[in-house]
Amino acid sequence: MQLLHVHHIAIICKDYERSKKFYTEVLGLAVQQEVYRKERDSYKLDLSLNGHYIIELFSFPSPPDRPSRPEAAGLRHLAFAVEDLKDCIWHLDAHKVASEEPRIDEFTGKRFTFIADPDGLPIEFYEVGG
Repeated sequence: MQLLHVHHIAIICKDYERSKKFYTEVLGLAVQQEVYRKERDSYKLDLSLNGHYIIELFSFPSPPDRPSRPEAAGLRHLAFAVEDLKDCIWHLDAHKVASEEPRIDEFTGKRFTFIADPDGLPIEFYEVGG
């Protein structure tokens, strides 16, 4: 078997409109397709980054909480590469999204920070420029 690349990441949200706004307006992901699935009372929103399909955002009625802190087994976080972490944090601040104090990756020397999406999913921004 030869894996080619990550095809997509699926995220289930509690408040569809709030999460849709966060991923499209705050993070700037583009909507590829939005479908309402009546039989499931669920939306499925396909999002892309720089023309590459990366996230399926789902809504379901009353999804259960998934523990993420303290560290729980399973998906730890979603990470995005950014050119300039300072600009990223400024953008997040402008959208009233709190970020952690930047940290330094002890192995690469690169800076990174974390935020939480509307449902508490940890999202990392990792500086690749500079």
